[in-house]
Amino acid sequence: MKKKKFLFKSIFSKLKTQHGLNAPLTLTAILLALMVVGVIVLGSGADKSIHRNLFSIQPAYAQRITPSDVWQLVYQQLPDFPRENKYISKENGQVAENNTLINRVIRYHIYTKGRAPIYRLDWKLTLADYLGANEIMYDTPYPGNDTLRENPIEGDRKAISRLTRSQRNALVQVLINIFNPTQNTQSPTPNTTPSPNTSTTPQPAQRGGAELLK
Repeated sequence: MKKKKFLFKSIFSKLKTQHGLNAPLTLTAILLALMVVGVIVLGSGADKSIHRNLFSIQPAYAQRITPSDVWQLVYQQLPDFPRENKYISKENGQVAENNTLINRVIRYHIYTKGRAPIYRLDWKLTLADYLGANEIMYDTPYPGNDTLRENPIEGDRKAISRLTRSQRNALVQVLINIFNPTQNTQSPTPNTTPSPNTSTTPQPAQRGGAELLK
């Protein structure tokens, strides 16, 4: 505040010097001084606001856990889920055991497609990509293509296609529980059978990609 007052006084003193020390300031000079001070004040306030907003906005799905660690947590909860980790590394010629199916699915979902990991629908859209019922998957940007001797995209698509719907739903539930633990978590149930006391209303059959999003 003191700096702004000092700036205002300095502008007026310069204007008085230009027009004579005892000469009254013209209306044009006064307006010009007010405009300059106003622009500087507003500009400094806007800069602070923009700076504050840029550093306060965080991704909605930002968590303490990193995507590179999630695949291990998934396999802890789904130990029978396919790993597909027999591919050879380009760097050292050894089996890249940590380059798993879940690892690649997560990287494809977040980095290749730019989808948020906290929404169930987004994960189902990603699985629909693997099943050929949603968006086209391209070889070059697929995770592992740049680090493995063989692009794992086709093997991964086949592995996902062999899963049952209950297994896919269990995977989605585990991923949601990990990335968004603030929601009410549910236990994954890969193999579920309807309760004999539960009454269900028949639903019309659906076809194509829409069936995958149920």
